[in-house]
Amino acid sequence: MPMPYTYRHASAEFRAFLADARAALNLESDNATYTATEAVLHCFRARLTLPQALGFADILPAVLRAIFVAGWHPMPPRPWGTRADQIAECKALRPHHNLTPDTCIDAVAEALYAQILTTRLAPVLAAIGPQTEAFWYVPPDRRRAVSFPA
Repeated sequence: MPMPYTYRHASAEFRAFLADARAALNLESDNATYTATEAVLHCFRARLTLPQALGFADILPAVLRAIFVAGWHPMPPRPWGTRADQIAECKALRPHHNLTPDTCIDAVAEALYAQILTTRLAPVLAAIGPQTEAFWYVPPDRRRAVSFPA
C-alpha cells in the first residue's frame, strides 16, 4: 500500500488549513490561528467519549489529528453547554496570548470543510450525534471545495 497522502503531504495540508483558518478567523498570524484551532479542537474533544474522539481523529489530516490528540488525558465527556460556553472555553486557552474571536468555532469549521470531504466528515459527525453536527455546522454555500485528496 502506498503511503497515505496526508502523511506524505502533511506540511502542505497544514499550511493550506492555516491559510484558510487565518482568513476565516480574520487573524494576522499563524501563531494566533494555531491557538484558535487548538482551542476549538480541544473544546470539541472534551465533549466526546474516547471511541467518538478516535473516530473523529481518524478523518482529520495528519497535523490536525496530532493537534486534536496532543496532551490528551481522556476524561468523561463534558456537557455541551451553549455556544457561548464553548466559545468562552476556546478563548480561555493561553488567555494572555489568545486573540481568538467569537467566531472561532464557525471559522475553524469552515477551514476544516476545505480539508475534509463532506462525504467523509458528515457520517462521522452524524454517528456521534446532533450536538456534534451543530458544533461543526457550516452552511453549504460557505463550504469550499476540498484542497487535497481524501
